[in-house]
Amino acid sequence: MKVLVTGGAGFLGSHLCARLIDQGHEVICLDNFFTGTKRNIEQLLDCKNFELLRHDVIDPFKVEVDQIYNLACPASPVQYQTNPIKTIKTSVMGAINCLGLAKRVKARIFQASTSEIYGDPLETPQTEQYWGNANPIGQRACYDEGKRCAETLFFDYYRQNGVDIRVARIFNTYGPRMLSNDGRVISNFMYKAIKNEPIKIYGSGSQTRSFCHVNDMIDGMIAFMNQEKHVGPLNLGSEEELSIKQLAELIIELSNSHSEIYFESPLEDDPNQRKPDLALARSLINWAPKILLKEGLSSLIETIKKQPRK
Repeated sequence: MKVLVTGGAGFLGSHLCARLIDQGHEVICLDNFFTGTKRNIEQLLDCKNFELLRHDVIDPFKVEVDQIYNLACPASPVQYQTNPIKTIKTSVMGAINCLGLAKRVKARIFQASTSEIYGDPLETPQTEQYWGNANPIGQRACYDEGKRCAETLFFDYYRQNGVDIRVARIFNTYGPRMLSNDGRVISNFMYKAIKNEPIKIYGSGSQTRSFCHVNDMIDGMIAFMNQEKHVGPLNLGSEEELSIKQLAELIIELSNSHSEIYFESPLEDDPNQRKPDLALARSLINWAPKILLKEGLSSLIETIKKQPRK
């Protein structure tokens, strides 16, 4: 097939592009490099099945494709709060442009939604039926509400125009190609630990998260995209839950680091819990993560240690 990946030069998008090419598809990577980077896709640039388009999904575009994966949006608080208006435009106007294209060319379209849909959840684990507890006017709202609106658009295009959609709610994901300054907690802790620098935790550190390795996440995304029974939403993530303080301690241990942990005031609307219910993913696509967190973190630490020091 011919597949469009918006945000294809980002962390998740670059792994998806590479996997699709390995499977024999033609891939068009569309990215404006707001947070993505050419380094993420440099190994693909000479591939005959790969095409790079520098373009912003906020502006209309036309391509002829069989499938669309819409991954275009800054994904960490540091990134999406840098320009909140740009973030919500990317989620909403980007979704409209991608859905309009899918309608015109009759392509199946995948929306990379987010666990942020659930806000600071009042129930755990979070099922797809849970409507969430999000603050519509807080500092995180540009991302949370942008993604919520994008889901609304996807389901309205599905109901009104018969567009063939797939909506996945992606929980915390980690792996190679995470930027050292993107604000994601794993990359932040790792780069500090490797340099034996102090590790900052916002709040008490008792807030919990679950982290899925990017290889497992790509498996789930592609499997969900290509099944015929369900349009979504579908949770994709890990059920291996731990506190932020436990995560910092584990990374320090695995890095053989001398970093010390210190605490600062909690961030606004920082969720206290985040863990997906994967019952639907198991029954629908026979999917759950295979890579244990300790194994994945150890591998990523070794990858980062081998990178040239800046």
